[in-house]
Amino acid sequence: MKKIKKLALKLYKISFWLCGKSFNKDHSLIVFESFLGKQFSDNPRALYEYMSIHYPEYRFLWSVDKRYADVFERYDIPHIKRFSLSWMIYMNKATLWVSNSRLPLWIPKPKGTTYLQTWHGTPLKKLAVDMEEVHMPGTDTERYKRNFTRESAKWDFLISPNEYSTEIFKRAFKFEDKMLETGYPRNDFLFTNSDDEAISNLKKDLGLPEDKKVILYAPTWRDDSYHAKGRYKFNLEFDMKKMYETLSDEYIIILRLHYLVSENLDISKYEGFIYDYSKYEEIRDLYVISDMLITDYSSVFFDYANLERPMIFYVYDIDNYRDKLRGFYFDFEKKAPGPLVTTTDDLLAAIGETETEDFNEIYNTAEFRSRFGALEDGKASQRVADEVICYLRNKIV
Repeated sequence: MKKIKKLALKLYKISFWLCGKSFNKDHSLIVFESFLGKQFSDNPRALYEYMSIHYPEYRFLWSVDKRYADVFERYDIPHIKRFSLSWMIYMNKATLWVSNSRLPLWIPKPKGTTYLQTWHGTPLKKLAVDMEEVHMPGTDTERYKRNFTRESAKWDFLISPNEYSTEIFKRAFKFEDKMLETGYPRNDFLFTNSDDEAISNLKKDLGLPEDKKVILYAPTWRDDSYHAKGRYKFNLEFDMKKMYETLSDEYIIILRLHYLVSENLDISKYEGFIYDYSKYEEIRDLYVISDMLITDYSSVFFDYANLERPMIFYVYDIDNYRDKLRGFYFDFEKKAPGPLVTTTDDLLAAIGETETEDFNEIYNTAEFRSRFGALEDGKASQRVADEVICYLRNKIV
């Protein structure tokens, strides 16, 4: 069976390459993909929504993992199933690819196709070439870095949310093409849909109580804790019983695990208090309805800072994460825009602290946002789309 699968993959790779030689370019076709085809979300979604309105002369298709196609069917979003025959054809015919994560390395970029890599976060933890040691399954440090830079060499454009990220991306990705330092398109939503009416409507759509405050818990994944390649483990490392007893009268918790985490956590004992929205298509909605964010080393806090709401960092394994797994680009313990806590009791105390009027002043959230979010103004999608479309049009002329 393994030999048959290996042969089938080899034939598919050859067929993909031949398609690139056989089909004419469709200069009106743009293909989007978010998080390996698992979501209708993030920077690709924001660009799709902007382009659909302002560039109707183009055709838009989404590359979708067939296991997650229901979201696209529900919203009637034009899509093709990843690695299908039609996917092979449309990927080769497309004038533009838009993705926020790496495509499979074996996919050759066809002649005449432009690749816009949006990426998916401002970096705290070290990336790619900057990583001293890689602990992910199915690879080693040298191979991981080599494969990453082979993929990044295909990118024609790379979006950066700020000057800080631009410097890191150029070095860590060995990126030498066109950097678009524009702010992140995905954050436009935070400026246009965060009023009281929008929040109320979103809570109703999500089936959440409107009379309780919302805590969003959005942790990242751990490189060395996994089931298999691309499928990572995660446990709730706090005392859920104590959290429930202390908070449930006033709060609910929304859980949003990283897209690489593969867990079905049993939270049935706390129904009505903790809600698992890990598979919900778009975290931006969860940002908007949340009164505070609890995270760890995830880049979500750079985005959430635009809302100027309290943030807490539950970093129970910070010594291991900082010193062994990844390392940080800046002194996180001194510069984080909120308290760092390592126990359930300290976490609960920090949640209580958010009720004070000077919480954001204590943790210099305004200073943090001025450094990392100065470009965020609700118009990043426009800046990116207009420049890339202009480039595509000039290529045809």
